Amino acid sequence: MSRSTDALLVARIGKPHGLRGEVTVQTHTDDPERRFVEGTTFETQAAVGTGVPRQLTLATARKHREIWLLGFAEIPDRTGAESLRGTRLFLDVSATAHDDTDEDDGWYEHDLVGLAVQDPSGATLGEVTGLVVGAAQDLLEVRLTGGREALVPFVEAIVTEVDTEAGHVVVDAPAGLFDLDES
Repeated sequence: MSRSTDALLVARIGKPHGLRGEVTVQTHTDDPERRFVEGTTFETQAAVGTGVPRQLTLATARKHREIWLLGFAEIPDRTGAESLRGTRLFLDVSATAHDDTDEDDGWYEHDLVGLAVQDPSGATLGEVTGLVVGAAQDLLEVRLTGGREALVPFVEAIVTEVDTEAGHVVVDAPAGLFDLDES
């Protein structure tokens, strides 16, 4: 019933593709080739009453015109694929422990939410409330100390440090970044 606390959102299902049960997906992972492997079982989150299984087993994965197409063992046709629209796919990260000795500087949303946002001098600016995954770049959602929400481009030139152990990120914001929403 409830997802594992180590579950990582890897994709959201879009529309069906073709007649054999494939669906398009919006990826929420930086490594789809490693996540979308035949036989992988995903936990699902779907609207109540859709009849979507609690788990789906990946049968096929391929790219078509830069869009990932996934097929599942439990979904044999387009009608079944249509029922999956909007379903979110989660992967239990504890079951897929990192086998790389060479970790890149990547973070998941659950690693970032709750971290204090500081400027380079150490002054607190706010708190990370979310991560928006974008095609060109990701954005940190930040609740500023005054209560306003702001989006910060999650690029090294602006977010100069992420220290999950110390519980903060350092944002070297260009002039006016946090003033854009003020009237």
